[in-house]
Amino acid sequence: MTIISILTLGIVAATIIGVAVGRWPLLRADRTTITLIGAALLLGIGAMSLEEAYAALDLDTIVLLFSMMVINGSLFLAGFFGVITQRVVQFARGPRSLLALVIGASGILSALFLNDTIVLMMTPIVLDVTRALRRNPLPYLIGLAVAANVGSTATITGNPQNIIIGSASKISYLDFAAALSPTALIGLVICWIVVLLVYRDEFRGGPLTTPDVLRTRVYRPLLRKAALVISLMLIAFLVGVPVPLAAFVAAATLLATRRLRPERVFKTIDWNLLTFFAGLFVVTHALDVQGWTDILFTNLAPLAQAGMVPFGLVSVVLSNLISNVPAVLLLQSLIPAFADQERAWLTLAATATLAGNLTLLGSVANLIMAELAARWGVRVTFGAYLRVGLPVTILTVAVSLILV
Repeated sequence: MTIISILTLGIVAATIIGVAVGRWPLLRADRTTITLIGAALLLGIGAMSLEEAYAALDLDTIVLLFSMMVINGSLFLAGFFGVITQRVVQFARGPRSLLALVIGASGILSALFLNDTIVLMMTPIVLDVTRALRRNPLPYLIGLAVAANVGSTATITGNPQNIIIGSASKISYLDFAAALSPTALIGLVICWIVVLLVYRDEFRGGPLTTPDVLRTRVYRPLLRKAALVISLMLIAFLVGVPVPLAAFVAAATLLATRRLRPERVFKTIDWNLLTFFAGLFVVTHALDVQGWTDILFTNLAPLAQAGMVPFGLVSVVLSNLISNVPAVLLLQSLIPAFADQERAWLTLAATATLAGNLTLLGSVANLIMAELAARWGVRVTFGAYLRVGLPVTILTVAVSLILV
């Protein structure tokens, strides 16, 4: 064991802790900045070469993430999410059905698109709806967030960690969805029941009055084009076209328009998240270069012999300690030790994602919801979220370990 390998472990640990906490002491650094500084330090001490850092970048994951952001941005500018929310409110007959529709819309859309962007786009609308209806927004907001996490479990394109797993495992889009959709569907029902029980007083009211304040600007040519392009993209997923390729072609097609300036779409893209992933790939790859991944594999390989349940529980714990994306990048080194590697990948995808519902800090989607709510004067506390997140996580993880 060399000085460089020890320094590498220290830098990676400090980086991952910073990512988990969201900041470094004395520095105004967010998660993206922390990963970039960590990557630069690792390169500076010679933990890896520049060529090895370039090789660490998973371009399939980055291209797919970028493409889904372009698609989501196009849908947002076309007014798609506003239309969906209008329909949800129109069909709601009472507070229970409103909650069911919010959870259903959030879960289904998060399975098809990135859950973080779904929460980003739906949170202001849910706040607008509940304010107009004079309802307590808290249960609906928490329901929105937990459903986005649960629904995103179902597909490769649902969340960043699934995108990484889909790229590394080479499991087809259809096989992935067939394996994890039952867990996601049952999980959405669990979300609805838990929120109803925790906030039972909110759901004792009578019929709702549909507000007149819900208006959304719809750009129909772009909406029709997006519907056609996305339908073809989903068909391409199902027939076995590589997911990053199909998504990239779909994104490029949506950008080819005479009226909508591409700059408007690019403004909706979370460039910080893309940069964060690039930095994180480099940081975690340093462990592999310096031999720490082999040590981790040797010490945790008995989990493979113990079965999927211990492996899944380690995934849940680690995902809450260091966040789900770093957890996936570390635990993927254990997959070759399993006899059924596909099941191990699926178990990792389900448990790492569902673990994000445990606390308010467990996923980016949760933080987006809480931050946007705060701007509207609605405070989502750690304890209020935990009352729903804890039982939802326990029940959905149990379901996933049984069904996967």
